Amino acid sequence: MNGATRPVILIAHSLGVVAAVQAASDFAPGVVRGALLVAFPDVETTPNLPASVTAFAPVPRSPLPFPSLVVASRNDPYCSYARAEDFAYAWGAVVVDAGEAGHINVASGHGPWPEGLMRLAGFMKTL
Repeated sequence: MNGATRPVILIAHSLGVVAAVQAASDFAPGVVRGALLVAFPDVETTPNLPASVTAFAPVPRSPLPFPSLVVASRNDPYCSYARAEDFAYAWGAVVVDAGEAGHINVASGHGPWPEGLMRLAGFMKTL
């Protein structure tokens, strides 16, 4: 991403959120203009996750160098809302309460996600 010639908006879901947060300090300053982070999984405390997932722990808690939105569900089986909110605040992110939406994936009944597109469009207007 350091070779990007245009501004970048990161969009990450689940383990991609953890990967994006871990990589944030490696991006060239100013290249990433913002991030939409959806369904953060708590790889540190969620029981019964495979080793390939828990290997992503620990999750950085330092502020992200770009504006971000964390969309969190109140009944995500991979992360409590309180824990997602705690990490979001540590990252300096705005928290979006998705209600009881599960893990916000196909298994929780989501297909096309118009609310997500609207959130992204509104977020991009602020950048």
